[in-house]
Amino acid sequence: MIGTKKIVVVMPAYNAASTLEKTYQEIPFDIVDEVILVDDLSRDNTVEKAHQLGINHVIKHNVNKGYGGNQKSCYNKALEIGADIVIMVHPDYQYTPKLIHSMSYMLANEVYHVVTASRILGRGALKGGMPVYKYIFNRMLTWTQNNLMRQKLSEYHTGYRAFTREVLEAIDYNVNSDDFVFDNQMLAQIFYAGYEIAEVTCPTKYFEEASSINFKRSSIYGLGVLWTSFSYFLQKIGVAKFKIFRKPKKN
Repeated sequence: MIGTKKIVVVMPAYNAASTLEKTYQEIPFDIVDEVILVDDLSRDNTVEKAHQLGINHVIKHNVNKGYGGNQKSCYNKALEIGADIVIMVHPDYQYTPKLIHSMSYMLANEVYHVVTASRILGRGALKGGMPVYKYIFNRMLTWTQNNLMRQKLSEYHTGYRAFTREVLEAIDYNVNSDDFVFDNQMLAQIFYAGYEIAEVTCPTKYFEEASSINFKRSSIYGLGVLWTSFSYFLQKIGVAKFKIFRKPKKN
C-alpha cells in the first residue's frame, strides 16, 4: 500500500512461461499488495509457473478471449478485490516493473488518475530494438490521434499503464473490443470522461520471447486505432454517438 491505497498489479498473459519469473521478480512488493495473472488459454505452462511463484490470483480462460478480453478479466478482478490503484504489466518482460513506484505514487498522491509508460519519450524504443517500421507506424498513428482527439501524448500504444479505481469505474471498458484495439479504446474513453494522462519514460526490450504482433495484425490494429480516434472526434462534435463513450451502468 501507499497510505491507505491498495495497489494491485494485473498481468494479461499468453504463453509467458519463459519470461514470467523475470517480470515477477522485479515487482516492488514493498508497495504492491496483490498480483492477478489472467491466462488466455496459453499453450505452455504459464499457469503452472504462476502457481509456483505464489501469485495471489491466477485465472485461466477456458477459451482464448483475445488481448482485450484478457484485460477485461484483469480489471474486473482487480476491482472485485478492492484495488485502489491498478497497474497493468505485461509478463513478457518487455517493460520493467521497476517503474511501478513512480507510477503508483503519482496516482496515490492524486496528481493524476492515469499514468502510462512511454517508449517514445527519450530513446527507449529504437534503443531497445523496436523494429523501424513499427516505430514509424507508431509515430504516424500517434500524430493522427493527437490531432483528432486534441491531446498531446507521446504514444498511445504502450502496454504499461496505471489507473485509479475512480477511472476504471468511470468508463465502460467491458464494451470495448476483445482484440488489441482495446488499449486505444480505453484511452479514448478516459479522455472523453475528462481525465488527463501522465507519461513517464520507459525503456523497452524486444527479443524473441517478447510478445509482438505481425505486420498483418499491426495493419488491422492501425485501422482500428484510426476508427477509434475518428469516433471520438465525431462524438465530441455531436455528429454521432458510440457505445464505448457511454457511462457504465451501476450495479
